[in-house]
Amino acid sequence: MADHYEVLGVERDASPEDIKKAYRRLARQLHPDVNPGEDASERFKLVTHAYDVLSDPEQRRRYDMGGDQSPFGGGGAAGFGGFSDIFETFFGGGGQGGGGRGPRPRSRRERGQDALVRVTLDLGDVVFGTHRDLEVDTAVLCETCQGACTQPGTSEVTCDICHGSGHVQRTVRSLLGNVVTSAPCSVCQGHGTTIPYPCGTCQGQGRVRARRTVSVDIPAGVESGLRLQLPGSGEVGPAGGPNGDLYLEITVETHESFSREGDDLVATLEVSMPDAILGTNTSIQSLDGSVDLEVRPGVQSGDVLTIKGRGITPLRGSQRGDLRVGVHVVTPTRLDHKERALIEEFAKRTKAPKPRLAEHQQGMFSKFRDRFRH
Repeated sequence: MADHYEVLGVERDASPEDIKKAYRRLARQLHPDVNPGEDASERFKLVTHAYDVLSDPEQRRRYDMGGDQSPFGGGGAAGFGGFSDIFETFFGGGGQGGGGRGPRPRSRRERGQDALVRVTLDLGDVVFGTHRDLEVDTAVLCETCQGACTQPGTSEVTCDICHGSGHVQRTVRSLLGNVVTSAPCSVCQGHGTTIPYPCGTCQGQGRVRARRTVSVDIPAGVESGLRLQLPGSGEVGPAGGPNGDLYLEITVETHESFSREGDDLVATLEVSMPDAILGTNTSIQSLDGSVDLEVRPGVQSGDVLTIKGRGITPLRGSQRGDLRVGVHVVTPTRLDHKERALIEEFAKRTKAPKPRLAEHQQGMFSKFRDRFRH
């Protein structure tokens, strides 16, 4: 029994790439289409089987351990399934694959491209959601031919060159015999049909450019950078193919008084020093109406007043966030003589301590960070 390594002319420690190169060289020399002799045919079988064994790691391991000595055993060819696989290795496949079925013609109908529209919202739109009618410049179905691409009363005709297959074949001679290749027909561009009388409105495309209005309900809770997908609202495809999708890219404008943190709205309330000392009741104008606020006596800068349910409705949910109002006590910078005298009298009566470092309180600075983050 001939040794597989000797048949291929390689060392026993040859790499898989060396084994493949040796087999290809011998196969080109011994293939029956190139060398029809009886001896060459037998050698070709031995070379092919040797490669089948040594190209498969498991079969090679068993062979090196003394197994698989039959000339054509081991369950058949592992590296190649026969002469057709050899052709595929050297030339990338024969003419018509898929069990004898030739390539099919390419449809003119294709899916349309997706479209992107940028939408700018104010913060109030984010709180409650909004409705928009958007003008979109896109491809729409041709009203003249309704996507048929032909003049009314006419139709496509079978291509005279490829006879409707959409492909043409040619034979290439090689060392291993004749190989049939297939390529798209240059006359019909692979469609299998031609259009002798294209539609004059769309020039045979089945669609035209136009502006159309897209009505969309934008949900509450969106934020800048978010893209909303509207399936089937993009441009129509060639030859009346299905529409692509429309994407809305959201940008939220900055509000002069409110900012967003998660599902909460954040604002700052300026309180005069007398109101901070004595307390007061006030109202503020939120994004959905007036809101009453109680400023308790002795309120400090950085304190946060929370109004439940006056924030943003989440994108996937129904319970609104809160409105959080951070207090900023405004210290007067200009006092007349009488006002200054009153403050000095107040200081004497209260015997206020001198400024000093306070004991650290976890979360004290986070209140300021929350208010001034945006």
